[in-house]
Amino acid sequence: MSVDHSDLAVKAEAPFLHVRPGHFVIVGGDQLDQGDWWMGQVIFCEGSARHPRLPSLFQVADVDTGVITWINADAISDVIWSMDGWPASALVREEC
Repeated sequence: MSVDHSDLAVKAEAPFLHVRPGHFVIVGGDQLDQGDWWMGQVIFCEGSARHPRLPSLFQVADVDTGVITWINADAISDVIWSMDGWPASALVREEC
């Protein structure tokens, strides 16, 4: 019987696939574990020529400095889901 001894692991979906304007993202450098990253808010998503609905470029504002820059999709290392864990009652706006 043959046994697969490969080191290939199945990766989860890339984090940038679900990013939309308004989301907060972690933009990583080469040394994420050494603090080479920054947090930004997505302003605009640009699709690729081959797949217009698949984002490939993002216009992101750095939350610390306010500097707006274009980044490639593969630079996004994580997405901050700001509403995770909030109780449903906090999301409902009461009418006057």
